[in-house]
Amino acid sequence: MNVIPQRVKDGFVRLTGPLARGLIRGGVQPNAITTLGTLVVIGSGVAFGTGAIRLGGLLLLLSGLFDILDGQVARQGGKITAFGAFYDSTLDRVGEGAVFSGLIFYFVTGPLPAALKGGAIAAGLVALVSSLLVSYTRARAEALGVECKVGIAARAERILLLGFPAMVFGAGPGRPGILLFGIVAVFAFVSAITVIQRVAHVARVARGAPPPSPVPKRETLPGVAAARRKGH
Repeated sequence: MNVIPQRVKDGFVRLTGPLARGLIRGGVQPNAITTLGTLVVIGSGVAFGTGAIRLGGLLLLLSGLFDILDGQVARQGGKITAFGAFYDSTLDRVGEGAVFSGLIFYFVTGPLPAALKGGAIAAGLVALVSSLLVSYTRARAEALGVECKVGIAARAERILLLGFPAMVFGAGPGRPGILLFGIVAVFAFVSAITVIQRVAHVARVARGAPPPSPVPKRETLPGVAAARRKGH
């Protein structure tokens, strides 16, 4: 179960439908939207790293809009391709790396009290790794034929959890950076829980299922297969 109900997500998708249709009429390609969204989220990481926390949060939320639009344009415009899915997934990971690199840089160089810097850096690293694993566990499970959309924090929840409070509160009232540290720590926790939920789900579904067929090894040297057939 996700934190944001599916009907809320579906309602937001419907709201952005007219914009997606306008992009289709304008001949905009899904991969172009994906690329632009990635530039926006990289800008979010740069903003976080330079201490412009509210701007970073705003850009992160805006990147979520691009994330919705590229899929809508691909589906409604009949432009779904295997490469498009691969490209989108790859650049999503680039964006996550940029955001958390910026946050960690801010924790290292910003006004956060020295006693908290180590914990904040650790939280940022855990958040990054866990966020990447949330996506990886689903992709790997579905490659094995197991649907894996479970967990409390899918991509939409994670963007909202980090972007909204960062946009509203910035570095936080009082000592700058402490509230942001707390937000990143919560993000790391819910992302790690989501990874555990997905691993448990796949273990439960896959129990008793036949193992996937092994991928045959390719011959690495010319003539090896022929030599083996001759008994050499």
